[in-house]
Amino acid sequence: MEKNIYLYLLVMAAVTYAIRVLPMTLIRRQIKSRFIQSFLYYVPYVTLAVMTFPAIMEATQSPLAGALALIVGVAAAWCGAGLLPVSVICCVVVLAAEFILVR
Repeated sequence: MEKNIYLYLLVMAAVTYAIRVLPMTLIRRQIKSRFIQSFLYYVPYVTLAVMTFPAIMEATQSPLAGALALIVGVAAAWCGAGLLPVSVICCVVVLAAEFILVR
């Protein structure tokens, strides 16, 4: 069992290294395709959303409070609020919803 852990760590390190090094070595000129530029522009946002969404639903005592905070946070961001105000608004919504729902 212990040997598997080291093998898993080695594979994880190799994949992480390859993901960072291969684009620098394989792509030496400027990317002119608008599709690829657009794809690469949105990859970090999609990755962040995929990692954050499950935590929003599971971090609260009630999934309804998480869903409500998500909806309010998306609305606040859509209206132009920055990261800190959106975070504070979502925290207040979760606190209020948890206080009301979990009694």
